[in-house]
Amino acid sequence: MLKPIRWNTFVRDFFVIQIGFALYGLSIALSLQANLGTNTWSIFEKALADITGLTVGTMSVIVAFFVLLIVLLFREKVGWGTLGNILSIGPWLDFFLYLIPPLENNLVLQSLMLLAAVLIQGIASAVYIGVNAGAGPRDSLMLAIHRTTKLSLRLARASIELTVFTIGWLLGGPAGIGTLIFAILIGPSVQWAFKIFNVKPHREELPESNVVVK
Repeated sequence: MLKPIRWNTFVRDFFVIQIGFALYGLSIALSLQANLGTNTWSIFEKALADITGLTVGTMSVIVAFFVLLIVLLFREKVGWGTLGNILSIGPWLDFFLYLIPPLENNLVLQSLMLLAAVLIQGIASAVYIGVNAGAGPRDSLMLAIHRTTKLSLRLARASIELTVFTIGWLLGGPAGIGTLIFAILIGPSVQWAFKIFNVKPHREELPESNVVVK
């Protein structure tokens, strides 16, 4: 269940994966500051952050650890990138929330911000999953459902987002029309980004005996 570390490319992989984490944090911050309804996962995390007094980024880290436990039950492969995702995206999120001011009473700019969040999150997912160091806990859950049910990535992600949206709304999280739009569009965004970056979510590792050294 653990992906091996490729030490010969680790420095490059670490740099690339951090770009993906930063983009992911940016996408969540944009969806929050658009004030049209937050990212589906952030509904739950924002509600808990308000209750506990913690930042949204800190709560994101805590929730991610719980999601990881579910992923391990699916026996989805995880790696150092999975742990990096849990520990990195939250701080990036808090950083961008500090930089990006919230928008109100400007529907055009708010809508553009929300759509940008969807697009950037799809790209971010492709960037760090493409490193093949283990997807983040939320994306690992998407990949596990894709593998076990044979649903497309689009449907697997959309089903997760819609489920989280419902639970978050019932818990009193700041849901809105933008949340539903995000839940519907994020699946196609991820699948499009995987195609553009030629990411294979479950590519097999080559056995050492098949590796030709040149």
